[in-house]
Amino acid sequence: MADEKWPFVSAEKTLPELTTRVIIIGIFLGMVMTAANAYLGMKVGMTVSASIPAAVMSMLILRGFRFKDVSILENNAVQTMASAGESLAAGVIFTVPALLVMGIWDDIDPLQTFIIAFLGGVLGTMFTIALRRVFIVEEALPYPEGVACTEVLIAGEKGGSGLIAIIYALIIGALYGWVVEGFKVTKKGVHSVFEFMGTKFYAGSEMSLALLSVGYIVGLRIASFIFIGGVLGFGFLVPIFGLLHGFPSEPVGWDSAIRGEWHSGPSYYAVWSGQVRYIGAGAMVVGGVWTLWSMRNTIFTGFSKALNFSNSSEGEHVLRTDKDTDMRLVLSVCGLILILSLLFFMFNLGFALAIAGTLFIAAVAFFFSAVAGYIAGVVGSSNSPVSGMTIATLMFTAALVFIVGTLVGVDNSTMMFATLMIASVVAVNAAIAGDVMQDLKTGNMVGATPWRQQIAETIGVIVGAAVIGPVLLLLNRAFKITVTHCESSNLKLEEAGRVDELYDCSNALLAPQADLIGTIIESIFGGSANVEMLILGGLIAALLVWRKLPVMSVAIGIYLPLELSAPIFAGGLIHYYITNLAILRTDGHLNEKPSKSAIKAADDVTSRGVLIGAGFIAGESLVGVLIALLIVTVGEPSSWFGIPQLGQFSTLLFFLWFVGVFIFLTALSLPKKIISLGEETILIIRRSILRLYYNLVVKK
Repeated sequence: MADEKWPFVSAEKTLPELTTRVIIIGIFLGMVMTAANAYLGMKVGMTVSASIPAAVMSMLILRGFRFKDVSILENNAVQTMASAGESLAAGVIFTVPALLVMGIWDDIDPLQTFIIAFLGGVLGTMFTIALRRVFIVEEALPYPEGVACTEVLIAGEKGGSGLIAIIYALIIGALYGWVVEGFKVTKKGVHSVFEFMGTKFYAGSEMSLALLSVGYIVGLRIASFIFIGGVLGFGFLVPIFGLLHGFPSEPVGWDSAIRGEWHSGPSYYAVWSGQVRYIGAGAMVVGGVWTLWSMRNTIFTGFSKALNFSNSSEGEHVLRTDKDTDMRLVLSVCGLILILSLLFFMFNLGFALAIAGTLFIAAVAFFFSAVAGYIAGVVGSSNSPVSGMTIATLMFTAALVFIVGTLVGVDNSTMMFATLMIASVVAVNAAIAGDVMQDLKTGNMVGATPWRQQIAETIGVIVGAAVIGPVLLLLNRAFKITVTHCESSNLKLEEAGRVDELYDCSNALLAPQADLIGTIIESIFGGSANVEMLILGGLIAALLVWRKLPVMSVAIGIYLPLELSAPIFAGGLIHYYITNLAILRTDGHLNEKPSKSAIKAADDVTSRGVLIGAGFIAGESLVGVLIALLIVTVGEPSSWFGIPQLGQFSTLLFFLWFVGVFIFLTALSLPKKIISLGEETILIIRRSILRLYYNLVVKK
């Protein structure tokens, strides 16, 4: 793209931007995106950027209601507010539910969750305001997701078929969610556990369009490594452990007729949950630390430039497209947030830990904002190692709390609570920074007024903070957040003699990062973590680092059950096949470097697939939140009509039909067919085998 193309709206031109209708729609979409990503993140352990779906929905609403003189800057302001809630949700759901895992909370506390999200979110927003000129104007970092969102906004401004595609996908995803999660006409997954050579093996997959879409969006490389981790952990380590130590007995009444109601069979799942999962946790810890170390030069550069930041001198003429929020106001808000943090910590943790925690936040929050903002500019916020930064923050916080807590005689439970409270604020701060920078990059390209967009960002953060607590409370009461918390809750109900109120833990949301955080804190403060398996996981991660493989992707795969990795891998395969098909149909071969026209064809089909995948994710996730609301208020939707549930084979066919719809909608943007489908498939498979051989054998 030529530099003279940007900004899309010139600095001399003034268009409506932060209008009343923008604020109202932005607040509504911010609430929706926060809820949807909270559900998705706790179900599969990852969130998807809300900027593009929010931009599309904004255009649909503003144009669908026939508002007059709708500008691209208004659409940009709406997506800014909506995506802020999504990134804030990621920071909260990766940390706060760990309080349930550790047994410190019996249920989500909406007020304390709001305070944590508000403090970390506003602080992260203020810091990125100070960093905007350095990273976006002076350094001109690429911010790939910000650029992609810009193209979507411009396409919407000019009109196109992308809007129609995402509407179809949203409706289809919602319908699928209602059938599977609401009415439970089909099973959520297809599973089989069988015995062979003295142990047990598992085969199966979740039937989730959202997971399939996640795999398409992240691509085959990341999806395949997640799947490899799943096969290693769930497919090999569990059978090996069962062969050496045996499997626990199955619960009374469980047989093959109801296996589909469990993730993979109680005894098989119990070995994974109680043993192999800790291998994944150990691998994620080592992988997170290594990721930060390997990017130390990038981190140092970003931090140095942030410290050298200087604002425009007084009296100098500043263009509309370069006017930031007054730095004096930014610094005042930062000071106010630190004071509020001190008061919050004093109320919960006592004076000594409150002082230490506030000073810690003042010292490291800006650092992590600079790190997250800079890395997102280089590799994109989706690839930014926020989990690694969260783990590093957690360890530093734990060391500080342990020293201070020991000096003042605080018990272990209070120190664990203090560690998570302090680290959560910093984690939310880091999570918001990358997204804010992506949004500000989009604003820079479309010609937004920075200070107006920064106000929109702040509003979005506050809305997300207000929504995330009640959403987590709702989801926990409907499904239970993490199997660990679900089993603990059932144990308490049994002890109280309320066996008729037991939760079905097969429906529990996994929340893998929160489960991991709780495991780490318990191990640091002498909990019951499986230290041997944690060490084994660390050794596996070290081996992956030595072989220069993407350690975090494999570690996440080990930590997640294979049933979640399988549809992600399938989505990655579809992405790989479709994009190669676009290249093949353009150039007629796959033997040489693709031409510019072939690359454009592949980009076009990829972009369409991302839009459709985002619609599927939004539809299925929003239905999940709605179902949770219905369960808590009026009851389980599946009991309304008494529709019998289909078997596993019928469930598989039903899911494959929707997979076919996904492929069909994506393939509509493929170039005209030039050779037979059979030849195309053979050529693409041959290319994939050659690339695999090159990467595993030839490449050093």
